[in-house]
Amino acid sequence: MYRKELKVLDCTIRDGGLMNKWQFSKEFVKDVYTACVEAGIDYMEIGYISSEDQFSRDEYGAWKFCSEKDVREIVGENKTNTKISVLADIGRIKYTDIRPKKESVIDMFRVACYEYQIDKAIDLAHHVMDKGYEATINLMAVSTVTDRRLDEVLADVAKSRVTIFYLVDSFGSMYSEDIDHLMKKYKEALPGVTIGFHGHNNLQLAFANTIECIIRGANMLDATLLGMGRGAGNCTTELLVSFLKNPKYKLRPLLWAIEKHVRPLQKQIDWGYFMPYMISGAMNDHPKSALKWMDSDRKEEYVAYYDQVRDSRQELE
Repeated sequence: MYRKELKVLDCTIRDGGLMNKWQFSKEFVKDVYTACVEAGIDYMEIGYISSEDQFSRDEYGAWKFCSEKDVREIVGENKTNTKISVLADIGRIKYTDIRPKKESVIDMFRVACYEYQIDKAIDLAHHVMDKGYEATINLMAVSTVTDRRLDEVLADVAKSRVTIFYLVDSFGSMYSEDIDHLMKKYKEALPGVTIGFHGHNNLQLAFANTIECIIRGANMLDATLLGMGRGAGNCTTELLVSFLKNPKYKLRPLLWAIEKHVRPLQKQIDWGYFMPYMISGAMNDHPKSALKWMDSDRKEEYVAYYDQVRDSRQELE
């Protein structure tokens, strides 16, 4: 499918880092950046941006923080057509740590929030926009938000200056019907705002749901190399660019980075299709319990994990 407005954002380092605490070598990150540039990817999300007093560098790699120094060591002055993005969680970045855009090679801040944090997300998005950056708001865990509450959130966003708003399938639990319903709400509530989509692959539907979002008018699309990401992973960048049929996108550089770095890493870290991730998606449950189960010596006890999730949900009802 070709549409000139469609933009691809590769978040291999940022989302993939959830599986190894962002402990990538500089060569790994540099080669992913090179692949994105040569493949014509519109944005590369190089990691989270967090204040240094929030986390320890003894535990987390550089791409949990994305200091200007570390980013420049990878991209230099980034005189390319691939823009650099970072993601900020509410409460984990100090406003005073955000330098003006003229002093940074970062182009875009994406603000991740839950529905109860929307006011703070809008405020942070406005702050970085005033500093000269592009900004998005990524509303997480939308599959758990009621329609009434979502209408309130969208009304708040509509009154803001935010120009890009993301539909995020955090739990990898959505079907095409959910995508259709939510995209209709987003488009009606936010005329003139670019809608993005970030999908997880618990039900093996991240790619299909991305296509459905494209059909329904989304123009910012997230993906990762070989689907590397938390738990079941994400829509795959290589599949997405192959589908889009835009001649500016090149597949070969992505295959090179996958072959050299990502596939070897997958042999060490369990992301992709595993039963606990499928179960958490099917039950619209936060993937943290599946991740914990996968780290235990019971990761192949599927029935026990299913019963645990079912029982915990019944306790909440």
